[in-house]
Amino acid sequence: MAETFTAYYHSPVGLLKIGGTTDFISEVSFHDISEKSGGNKKTLPPLVIQCIEQLIQYFNGERRFFDLPLNQEGTVFQKQVWNILTSIPFGKTISYLELAIKTGDPRATRAVASANGKNNIAIIVPCHRVIGSDRTLVGYGGGLWRKKWLLEHEMKIAHGVQTLF
Repeated sequence: MAETFTAYYHSPVGLLKIGGTTDFISEVSFHDISEKSGGNKKTLPPLVIQCIEQLIQYFNGERRFFDLPLNQEGTVFQKQVWNILTSIPFGKTISYLELAIKTGDPRATRAVASANGKNNIAIIVPCHRVIGSDRTLVGYGGGLWRKKWLLEHEMKIAHGVQTLF
């Protein structure tokens, strides 16, 4: 099994923990400062550094798409949902119902919400772009304030819109 490396990036939405190997990124998650450990004492592989650079570009409004090999453990259904998430355009949102329909089962809204919640690669696999059918902000593991910030950031960059919610 490949060695996993950990790095931390102080983003505009708080501390991000980035995990990956020389071959793929497996984690981008939100952490409180108190949770931070030292990370790897070894030199980070180029891919983890590239991930941090792409996140910086995203937050600076210079990147709308991430170009990184990703790998996270999950069921076939979860991986299907995560793949669909990556197809949601920058600056756009869809509802959990729309997400369920894209999986082929409009009755699977709870299942897609659960899969969305198990996504371990925040921002890059944009689970923040899924909102309630009534267009309200619901459910986000990083906290609704982060979801709101990310969506407003994308809307501002994509459409010049200052406030979404």
